[in-house]
Amino acid sequence: MSDQRDPSGMAAFSVCEALLLALQDRKLLPEGEILGILRDAAATHENARGPETEQEMHMATAKLINEIIVRGNLSRRP
Repeated sequence: MSDQRDPSGMAAFSVCEALLLALQDRKLLPEGEILGILRDAAATHENARGPETEQEMHMATAKLINEIIVRGNLSRRP
């Protein structure tokens, strides 16, 4: 599996997280919609096909997204 200390991946995650939080803060998207976005993103990775190394990366990505959903891990969520 690839190195999980990927600066471009961390940057993309941070930007997306900030966007989701801003949309919620400005009441443009309710929490349920944000959770739906996260579930869709996880499902995309869970259903991805390709070589085994790519599938491992997709499954790890889906696992991380699902953990965010379960834990309510967006930075400012209680």
